[in-house]
Amino acid sequence: MGSLIGRNLLAGAEPDVTADAGYPDPPPRMGFFTDTSVCIGCKACEVACKEWNAVPEDGLEFTGMSYDNTQGLGADTWRHVAFIEQDKPIGQSETGVGRGPNGAADMRWLMASDVCKHCTHAACLDVCPTGSLFRTEFGTVVVQEDICNGCGYCIPACPYGVIDQRKGDGRAWKCTLCYDRLGAGQEPACAKACPTDSIQFGPLEELRERAAVRVDQLHDLGVDDARLYGHDPDDGVGGDGAFFLLLDEPEVYGLPPDPVVTTRELPSMWAHAGVAAATLLGGLAAVFAVHGRSGGGR
Repeated sequence: MGSLIGRNLLAGAEPDVTADAGYPDPPPRMGFFTDTSVCIGCKACEVACKEWNAVPEDGLEFTGMSYDNTQGLGADTWRHVAFIEQDKPIGQSETGVGRGPNGAADMRWLMASDVCKHCTHAACLDVCPTGSLFRTEFGTVVVQEDICNGCGYCIPACPYGVIDQRKGDGRAWKCTLCYDRLGAGQEPACAKACPTDSIQFGPLEELRERAAVRVDQLHDLGVDDARLYGHDPDDGVGGDGAFFLLLDEPEVYGLPPDPVVTTRELPSMWAHAGVAAATLLGGLAAVFAVHGRSGGGR
């Protein structure tokens, strides 16, 4: 599996992840499009995710850094709503909050619901030694916690820092994109609960088309900073199954600007290791052959 994904990545092609995973007649690849421009920070997605998936409470600490009391994704937070306050308006908007020298509103909230990206080239899959992580027929990436041995290899492998080990448990946990609901023909709990349709669920190709139209709409409204993140099949992870419309640079939201699958070099590394092993074995064989001949002469 890892070598096949590596060849596709090096060739610059977007693989059919479900076919590559061995599904002969899979449904369309499903995913999330999160439009942060309409997120109101209600955290309904966080609550719905926890309730449906029985995700434990994660502390609800007051950080003093905003209304964000979950701080980031982790084993006990599979959806995380970030609150980012900025001293700039959104496009030509006027909120009445305050006025700068030019008469426009001088502050804005950026709110964004983050989640596992369900990468096309998922490094967590490549490094999992037990098969606990697997690709579903919907193209999503799921952890089977009953066979996770808690090795933790997947934690540093994720370029987004999404997957995490649960304290007191040791196993890895993350968003499953509600795999059980998908199998029953339902949308994920977070998308179902979102009151503004900031979280949109559906076939990935349709979501990409919808997102492109939405960016054009925002640009027409003067929101020049609107851009897509994780939608491009030619990026360092082959495109994400969960991508975003952002209103500023990815770093502002705590996202890596140019994520790259951490196992990208695995194919060449294994090839070099094979050559080295073959060379070593050849040298040992030569030594034994010479030693055998010299011993026979005595």
